[in-house]
Amino acid sequence: MKRKSNLLIVLVLITTILGGCSASSSNNDNEESTVKEPVVTDNSAKEAPMLAKLVDEGKLPALAERLPASKDIMVEEVVEEIGQYGGDWNMPWTGVPDKWGIGQPTEEALFRFNKEGNKVEPNVAKSYEVNEDSTVFTIHLREGMKWSDGVPFTADDVLFYWEHMLTKETFGKKIYDAYYSVDPVTGDRALAEVKKVDDYTFTVTHKYPSVLFLERVAIDNKWFFAPAHFHKTILPEFVGDAKTLEITKQWGYEDPKVFLMETGYTDWLHYQIPTLRAWVPTNDPNGDQFVMERNPYYWKTDNEGKQLPYIDRIVATKIQDPSQKVLGTLAGDYNLVIFDSKDFTVLKENEKKGDFRIIPWTQPAWSSAGVQLNQTTEDPNLRKLFQDIKFREALSIGVDRNQVSEIVTSGMGEPIQASVPEGVMGYQEGWAQQWAEYDPERANQILDELGLNKRDKDNFRLNPDGSELTLTVIESTTDTAPFLELLKKYYEDMGLRTNLKVVDGGTHFDMKYANKIPMTTENISVVNVAFRPDTMVPLRVITPWFGHYGLYSQSGGKEGIKPEGDVAKILEYWEKVKASKTLDEINQYSNEIVKLHQKNQWVIGYAGPTPVLITASNKIHNIPTDLIWSDEYRSLGQGHPAQFFIKQ
Repeated sequence: MKRKSNLLIVLVLITTILGGCSASSSNNDNEESTVKEPVVTDNSAKEAPMLAKLVDEGKLPALAERLPASKDIMVEEVVEEIGQYGGDWNMPWTGVPDKWGIGQPTEEALFRFNKEGNKVEPNVAKSYEVNEDSTVFTIHLREGMKWSDGVPFTADDVLFYWEHMLTKETFGKKIYDAYYSVDPVTGDRALAEVKKVDDYTFTVTHKYPSVLFLERVAIDNKWFFAPAHFHKTILPEFVGDAKTLEITKQWGYEDPKVFLMETGYTDWLHYQIPTLRAWVPTNDPNGDQFVMERNPYYWKTDNEGKQLPYIDRIVATKIQDPSQKVLGTLAGDYNLVIFDSKDFTVLKENEKKGDFRIIPWTQPAWSSAGVQLNQTTEDPNLRKLFQDIKFREALSIGVDRNQVSEIVTSGMGEPIQASVPEGVMGYQEGWAQQWAEYDPERANQILDELGLNKRDKDNFRLNPDGSELTLTVIESTTDTAPFLELLKKYYEDMGLRTNLKVVDGGTHFDMKYANKIPMTTENISVVNVAFRPDTMVPLRVITPWFGHYGLYSQSGGKEGIKPEGDVAKILEYWEKVKASKTLDEINQYSNEIVKLHQKNQWVIGYAGPTPVLITASNKIHNIPTDLIWSDEYRSLGQGHPAQFFIKQ
């Protein structure tokens, strides 16, 4: 029942998400909800004591000079109460590979999803208008807004990013699909035009209707801007190849391409780069501790005119072992930490003693314990099996989900199939029960019928040609070890020799791109396929189940394996989604994509989704308790951490 109540929250947030995001709506609602003028007088604006001291010392301009024009200051609603200034947000992290653990909570997007999740709202942008056929988007910025070094932020920073970084792919990213519109008749793709109107206004014009443009930008390219005054000092287009190489080496890099990717994409890790975030990095992230300090030019206040953020610093301390995360939280070394359900028991047992609380946020995940079968895996025998729906059925019904639920999720994940959760866009009645009942006799019968009826001396099944049959699951972490050991037991009970292999994250990433991962436990978690198709539609190499089908799409057919059957149908439906002129059409074709996933079950789940556990000191306030944890909503960032505070 707990899962169903959680998912009712998802229902409220998401079932109307497309309908509520009409691209032809005016900007009036957005301005009312996000551009409230703070209730202040000339003398009532407040700032953190550490900044007031710098003002008194003449080292920093007065607050009024640092904030945007009063009509354009963004007022961030607080969850519980107006906060206090001061304190550190202490968190563990594994270093630069854990960059999103800091990146998402501090991110400031041009547009973000609102608290209810049913539409986007301006954030860095002040407001917008859309014409009747969703081809012209006029976007207004905040007058007087500044980068963290005090340089004005204007439409020039948007145009610079578009003309000199994104369209020239200087930071290793191709132009996002959000900027292409599609002819519904011919399928022709046309790149948008971005033009400056004035210092605080620009337009994005599409050749064909682009109903979900703002939603896609809010997910794919939320930083639709860059500090032009900084990048002009490092891009070879402006300083020449030799100078860029020299700067690259000064920063400790060898390859300018890597350097430009790091500085253009993961900018929040580099203290040299101006930012719009609430906190600014102060040191090299490769050390034992990475510190971000409040941005004196941050452009948001609470509704009493107090400049945000409330918390002075984010202090991320590097850990070598996952156990340090738990132990440090229990000891009080960390005061705001994210855990998954496997740590629930030990956290709950120590909640009172450790003076912290556990705040569960629901996930729109399909599963908490499952496997993906690479449909293009290199071994021809395995590929034939993996592409056979009966083989996938056997792997599904040959495992006792009740045991997986209890051992792996402490009973928090229901013993169900990987499927869109109830209440999430794309939910299909009965999917959760598909191939979910434990039936080892039937599983073995299916395997025999597939020609896997010959055994070796150890009683493991052989391929029909007599060669050895081995299932290899490759992971990038040891966190899934309890589940995989259980899975190995059940698979081998069916006569399927199973190997478990753990590699480091970088190697796992490389193997994925090289099509070297036959099976893995990556999950699918998506609030809406129309917003984030990556894990469900083979558009690029990202998710193991479709393997090099994604490379085929990514390379325009020059590399990879050409999709066929229902995988090809998914791509056909995706093209229809992109070319849709109405939200109803988008919903229709998105639902067809989901149905193909239900039919084929390329991703097999053995336990339902579990919540993400936000573990916070009882001194930290203004953390929402009723939100959805998803990448689309930027995880903890959906709670707007600039308004979190530590009660002294």
